[in-house]
Amino acid sequence: MIPCVQKRASRTVGLVFYLYEPGRCEEHTDPHLVAAWDAFAPDPGRHPDATYADLARLLDQPVDALVPSRRPKQHVWHLSVRNSPEDPLLTDEQWADIARRMVAATGIAPTGDDTACRWAAVRHADDHIHIVATLVREDGRRPRLNNDAARAQAEARLLEAEYGLRQLNPGDGTAANRPTSAERHKAARENRPQTPREELRETVRHAAAGTLNETEFFDRLTAAGLVVHQRVAPSGDLLGYKVALPDDRNHDGEPVFYAGSTLAPDLSLPRIRKRWDTGDPEGVRDASAGSRWPGPAGARRRAATAMWQALLVVDHGTDEEIAARITGVGEVLDALATTSATPTRSELRQAFLFERATRSHTQAVHGHDRALRQAARDLVGSGPVLGGGKDGASTAMVIDMAFFLVTAAVHWHARKNHAQQAAAARQSAEHLRAAYRAAAQHPMAVLRQRGGRLTRPRLLRQAAHLRTAVPELAEQILAEPGWPALAATLTDIGAAGHQPATLLAEATARRELDTADSISDVLVWRLRRAAELPADLEQIPVTRNATSPARALPGHRTETRPDRPRQR
Repeated sequence: MIPCVQKRASRTVGLVFYLYEPGRCEEHTDPHLVAAWDAFAPDPGRHPDATYADLARLLDQPVDALVPSRRPKQHVWHLSVRNSPEDPLLTDEQWADIARRMVAATGIAPTGDDTACRWAAVRHADDHIHIVATLVREDGRRPRLNNDAARAQAEARLLEAEYGLRQLNPGDGTAANRPTSAERHKAARENRPQTPREELRETVRHAAAGTLNETEFFDRLTAAGLVVHQRVAPSGDLLGYKVALPDDRNHDGEPVFYAGSTLAPDLSLPRIRKRWDTGDPEGVRDASAGSRWPGPAGARRRAATAMWQALLVVDHGTDEEIAARITGVGEVLDALATTSATPTRSELRQAFLFERATRSHTQAVHGHDRALRQAARDLVGSGPVLGGGKDGASTAMVIDMAFFLVTAAVHWHARKNHAQQAAAARQSAEHLRAAYRAAAQHPMAVLRQRGGRLTRPRLLRQAAHLRTAVPELAEQILAEPGWPALAATLTDIGAAGHQPATLLAEATARRELDTADSISDVLVWRLRRAAELPADLEQIPVTRNATSPARALPGHRTETRPDRPRQR
């Protein structure tokens, strides 16, 4: 059940007319009163002698009784209450009870108060009602409506349980503003997949990922094709900004602007500046400087490492440190969504739901998210891994790590009773799971093919390492389709001079694996990252002539390996 306090109005008859008319964007069927302040209130929908003006005039009587100077300018209060499509159909009597509960909870008409405000509840569809009230009590005083929206939400949670409706998560005041009904209807008329508010929120958040200063931020907004207006004080100081889509116009043909703070609480200019204030411009490195893995693939490997380190903090850090890491991983996901290939990007864009999980009443100390913000900056600066419409294995590696970090965020939010944030992180994790499948399909096929070419003695040796390191998981892993890829990775680890059993034990002991579809896949990426191995065979730089042996993996000892894949 979703109660929504609408913008206040000044004409009662106009709202009454809307509630009873046929409807423009959705059909109003059989509009009629289900409850009102007076059981004998006229119902224009059921009584032919009653008019819209009659109902509006009675609602306005306490307002009109005041001298003009004391009348509130915006005296019309409007609350819509809508059920989910899967909820059972409620009767008029049940909706009447809901209406009385809502006006009592919000302060319009407290239970037992005979001098409360006048109100009426109109039902013109199966799934919702509208409550209209005038904001002057019968005794001439104004109602106390502090936090009326929050109180309506709290009452809705109680009603959901009593009526067997879909249970929604309670809000905490940190959510972004929802699109208004007018915005949704306009988007439908213009065949937009999402409202301008939602599109702008996503675009601005992606533009802010990993930025260092105002110039870079506004340059990215402009490059994204937005119309940007900066609010400047007479002193020349920048006070704020607002953005618009070039093709979203009002009746006068002017762009419809949204301030950053109205898109989301953390997209206001002061909140974005906090990210920059805690950054370290002196320490900003080139995305590939000093790295053995340069370019886009290297940026993804560094992002995976930063998220692994953040994962350990989420397990054992303070709430403020954890909140900072969760905010940082939101920026990494934003950067991934803009730099991955099309099949993966579509799911990563859906993982944008995680932005809700980055906001809670636990204040993040932004200095702790510096490594993740740098990772986001590297990702944006390095661009996509490959052309041709597919991602490299390093993308699968970083998405795999992001999935576990987001899953850890689910657990933390759940422990803190952050219901909406936990739900958003949970949904985001499912989209990351799908994005991983899209990114990992080709590189895992390459690694499995390599593993399938290993000799039987070598496979038995890797299976022995597995049973030594993780005896409780060994048989399950050996039965998975991804075991050949893990065997190939263990072979590479041994060739690089590492102890496969030791790294295996570390990779499984430091983080749970219950949420993984394939434990072997997870271990492949953890091991290749920890051992500084190429993400897959196709990324290994090869220098050879017709007669020279194959070059060893970077960091490996040069040795003869009888099970090396045959060169074609």
